[in-house]
Amino acid sequence: MASDDIDRSTRLALYRSQIEIRLLEKRAYELFLQNLIKGTSHLSLGQEAVAAGFAVAMRPDDYTYCTYRGHSHTLARGAPMLGVLGELMGRRCGLMGGKGGSMHLTSVAHGVMGSYAIVGAHLPVAAGAAWSAQLRGSGQVSLCFFGDGTCNIGAFHEALNFAAVWKLPVIFVCENNQYMEYTPIRSVTAVEHPAADRAAAYGLERIVVDGNDADAVYRKARESIDKARGGGGPSLIEAMTYRTSGHSRADPAKYRPPGELEEWTKRDPIALYRARLLELGFEESELRAMDSAVQRAVDEATEGAKASPTPPLEVIDKDVWADGGSSWRN
Repeated sequence: MASDDIDRSTRLALYRSQIEIRLLEKRAYELFLQNLIKGTSHLSLGQEAVAAGFAVAMRPDDYTYCTYRGHSHTLARGAPMLGVLGELMGRRCGLMGGKGGSMHLTSVAHGVMGSYAIVGAHLPVAAGAAWSAQLRGSGQVSLCFFGDGTCNIGAFHEALNFAAVWKLPVIFVCENNQYMEYTPIRSVTAVEHPAADRAAAYGLERIVVDGNDADAVYRKARESIDKARGGGGPSLIEAMTYRTSGHSRADPAKYRPPGELEEWTKRDPIALYRARLLELGFEESELRAMDSAVQRAVDEATEGAKASPTPPLEVIDKDVWADGGSSWRN
């Protein structure tokens, strides 16, 4: 069970981060149903402990690289709710001025170096950022999050190999939520654990962590980050978790076998963590006050994003090329 190696303020930060992710993503779904969020979006409902556990263990200047399911990691690194919701709604107040949308959340100021819509595209990029940190001697660590399906494509193996050869300060985190879109990962993978069972091929330790236990994730994050920052090279971590919603807003998830969702719901990461805090002596009133404060913040961000205008047409060719414009192409 939980021990005193995690202090009170850290545990409250872990709880708050999970609550922020849960409540904001639920609000994002409601806004989609109101036709205020266009296009697709991919929620992390049920997976909050992974993003929270790693983000709380990171240094402000460390790097986060995430997938199109990146709302959680962006929020966990401290990006403002208004900026996240504004971006999802295509408003000027969005993190990217309303031009990126759900699948491309980025906030360099908070160390979030992009959400990548192409599966596995960011693994080599995260390795490159780690290489840069290594050459500069900055002490920064690159954290790269991806789904279980990514483990079966070439970029996964290429990035792992180079990271291991060069002993890069990068941590690859597989969020194994059991499904690659609509296909059970176990039905198309030769090993039980698509990430951890392949670690030995690159001389890395086999690491599997309970991705629904924020304390377990935080401890493993702290250990692997300290190792990377100290010159010990990369880690490959497989966090076992479950998305309680569909792959995207268009997916009713009817492919799940009967009873599976109900069993995983019993291990809801926020319910588990709240119960742990109460067992450790945290006051119910304190947790309720935090819940209420986060809900108010979500409500305020929602109204602020609704009030923000959409970006003007003139900005369509800005922030496309390195010089900020498009004139150099001709």
